[in-house]
Amino acid sequence: MAMALQARALYDFQSENVGEISVREDEMLTVYSEHDIEGWLEGTNSRGERGLFPASYVQILRGSGSGGGGGGDAEPPASRYANVPGGGGGGYDPPAPQAQPQPPGGFALPPLPVASTFCPSPLVQPGGGLGGLQHQLQLQQQQQQQQQQASGSGDDDDWDDDWDDNSTVADEPLAGAAMAGGGGGGGGYSDFDGTGRYKVSVGSGGRAASGSVSSAASAKSTATVGRNLNRFSTFVKSGGEAFILGEAAGFVKDGDKICVVLGPHGPEWQENPYPFSCSIDEPTKQTKFKGIKSYISYRLVPSHTQSQVNRRYKHFDWLYGRLVEKFPVISVPHIPEKQATGRFEEDFISKRKKGLILWMNHMTSHPVLARCDVFQHFLTCNDDKAWKQGKRKAEKDEMVGANFFLTLSTPPTPLDLQEVESRVDGFKAFTKRMDESVFQLSHTANEFARKQVVGFKKEYQKVGTSFRLLSQAFEMDQQTFSVGLNRAIAFTGDAYDAIGELFAEQPKQDIDPIVDLLGLYQGHLTNFPDIIHVQKGALTKVKESNRHVEEGKMELHQADGVRDRCDTISFATLAEIHHFHTIRVSDFKTQMQHFLKQQIHFYQKVTQKLEEALQKYDGV
Repeated sequence: MAMALQARALYDFQSENVGEISVREDEMLTVYSEHDIEGWLEGTNSRGERGLFPASYVQILRGSGSGGGGGGDAEPPASRYANVPGGGGGGYDPPAPQAQPQPPGGFALPPLPVASTFCPSPLVQPGGGLGGLQHQLQLQQQQQQQQQQASGSGDDDDWDDDWDDNSTVADEPLAGAAMAGGGGGGGGYSDFDGTGRYKVSVGSGGRAASGSVSSAASAKSTATVGRNLNRFSTFVKSGGEAFILGEAAGFVKDGDKICVVLGPHGPEWQENPYPFSCSIDEPTKQTKFKGIKSYISYRLVPSHTQSQVNRRYKHFDWLYGRLVEKFPVISVPHIPEKQATGRFEEDFISKRKKGLILWMNHMTSHPVLARCDVFQHFLTCNDDKAWKQGKRKAEKDEMVGANFFLTLSTPPTPLDLQEVESRVDGFKAFTKRMDESVFQLSHTANEFARKQVVGFKKEYQKVGTSFRLLSQAFEMDQQTFSVGLNRAIAFTGDAYDAIGELFAEQPKQDIDPIVDLLGLYQGHLTNFPDIIHVQKGALTKVKESNRHVEEGKMELHQADGVRDRCDTISFATLAEIHHFHTIRVSDFKTQMQHFLKQQIHFYQKVTQKLEEALQKYDGV
């Protein structure tokens, strides 16, 4: 019988996904197998919870009875995860974990394998080893590609009908699609073909050596960084894993390169040399099919063309889907939410228009999004035939997912991975805190606006009514010298009625714009966990490749290729973080200035009403 092992936690670990368990520093754990899979071990913590935890966060205790624990000679239960071997049995025997675990300030942990809900049968077939796993992954990816091709081959004649495109995830390249690529270099641009295009191929394996090669050297040259077992993770679906593993290959046009430059505060997107803006106005109700169907059309006028185009909400929705699919490490601003009823009510149309204006401002101010082809097509095309052609072209764009990273041109200076890790972790903490404060401010502002519209108006009008009742009571006195006082008190009552109306109308001027901006930023804040996950996944692959080099299972130049491609993702992530901070400072400065100016103007109007009432008493 295999013996359940005891381990001691070296660091705190907080579970974030289904199947993980949390552990505390110095906590004693029962481990069912000392063989880790993708850096994870399965076991039970001191609270009896069973699941996965990072192998680098614990230390296996050797020797009988060590660590206090109840392991005894009991046979460990069978693993709940098809891809995690049981306690020391045969079959797949992954490399033993390093003796010295890495601190939690190091690299991010790889995504967990999902529960068997998604995989009724084991991923590793008996006798199939990792080859069986890769074969099944290839079959799954081929099915995904076939489904996308089938969904994208329909006729565009129904473009004017209501439809929703919910596909926002690019297909992954087939495993090993570009494994024949040479060297371990990063995503540099090579093989210029003289037509304005660069043939880009990123290989993760070394070139095949000519002549006789020893079996040990052959094994080393074919070692690669493993694929994540969780094929539903953001790192996998975004194409980040395929790019890191060197499986991305495509042609990059000379004008399609996206440049990251080093600015005074670190990596940033290269500025748009031709900045522009776009106005959205005159939403109008249109009909078709002889009035059977109605919709709202928005007029867009880009400043760089001064040519009007008309777009419906579904066009914005389609564009948003294409952008999310194409740019895995860019925070594409969310468009206003859909609404099934009340679409033609004036208040809803006005609110949606304001949301689209905020969205458009963020799009045109982004150095990458503003210049991408599909966005320019959306802004400038006013011919139906050309629109459908551009739509098909965008939906067949090959430079999405993993291939998107091939379009990135980054500085040659390598990044300090520890500094990158620190900056990304700091930004992660920042976004979490900002998300909490944005939610709190949005709730408070909405509640305050509701009180102004309903409560304050009602209370001020109650005061005004009371003053008028007092004036009416005084009018029962027929003395002529009290007439002026009676009129002044009645005027004061009217003034308070007017002030109540001012309170009811004021949120549209100052609070609503803040709430709209907060809503836009809530969308950005929900984007960044996935962006950070892609970058963290890349760092994890670098750590894994370094371990393979230390164990003699991978050539150094191959690990350098993984490192270079990780730098590409890190440069883009840091550039997007910098842009977020830049636009955030600009947006909130402008919005707070507007809010305070509107508040001052509002209270000036209130003061004016009170001064007018006060003047009525001068002649009494």
